[in-house]
Amino acid sequence: MTKEKFNEIIDFAVGREEEAVAFYQDLQGKAKFSAQVEMLREFENMERGHIVILENIRRKGYEGIKEKHVPDLKISDYIVSIEPSPGMTYQDILIMAMKREEKAHNLYNNMAGRFPGTDLEKLFHKLASEEAKHKLHFEKLYDEEVLRDN
Repeated sequence: MTKEKFNEIIDFAVGREEEAVAFYQDLQGKAKFSAQVEMLREFENMERGHIVILENIRRKGYEGIKEKHVPDLKISDYIVSIEPSPGMTYQDILIMAMKREEKAHNLYNNMAGRFPGTDLEKLFHKLASEEAKHKLHFEKLYDEEVLRDN
């Protein structure tokens, strides 16, 4: 793969992460409580961490990239997406975060499927794995703090 194509793919992924940062920043303005705002800032920082990972891959290349298996609680599979709105609940925020990470995970897995047996497949699976980690984080919070209360 050419350096130009590689950088184009990294730029695409960075752009998706920047969209996620903006999404969580926007949600902070809609949250009701300061604890929700703090949580959304943490989510924003997780996405900024993805940008750092991507820029490290850009600098160092994709040699040695390994995806890690991440368990899937599949909670988001059974939850309907919701739209951001003023006065969102903690549950609403977790649902939006889970669904967003689920979509990003699926996107990167679909991209990996377009490049079977190549380094690009490994790169996209690595990115999917990172999104799966975030999805798992939100699913655990949902399981521990929302489902347990119901």
